[in-house]
Amino acid sequence: MAKFPSEAWIQLFKEKVNSNPEYAEAAKNWEGDFQFIVTPDEALDRELIFYVDLWHGKCREVAVLRSREERKTAFTWRGAYSNWKRLISEKRDPIRDLLTRKFQLEGDMIRIMRAVRAAQELVKTAASVPTEFV
Repeated sequence: MAKFPSEAWIQLFKEKVNSNPEYAEAAKNWEGDFQFIVTPDEALDRELIFYVDLWHGKCREVAVLRSREERKTAFTWRGAYSNWKRLISEKRDPIRDLLTRKFQLEGDMIRIMRAVRAAQELVKTAASVPTEFV
């Protein structure tokens, strides 16, 4: 079990993504990297950032970042820690959460909307990682 979103957690996530045939099929045409930002709330006292490079159904690279400026990415997905916890526990839908402003997305929204199934598979994959929350 790994703490979300530690280096250990994102490495496990990468392994799960790369061994998930449903994600591979849903994201076979996807090209884009993300900066995922976990913002502080009542359960977390500091911002945490991690990088995920997704390419044609595989995860090429992951990293914990020290700042938002460390890497320029095609997409940024940002939300409060408690919302991440619900999302990874599959108590939330990523697209619905965007529409209700639980999360904010920067990047090409049209590309994201064309990849809804891939986004949902990515969340299912994150839910399969043995996760410990604060």
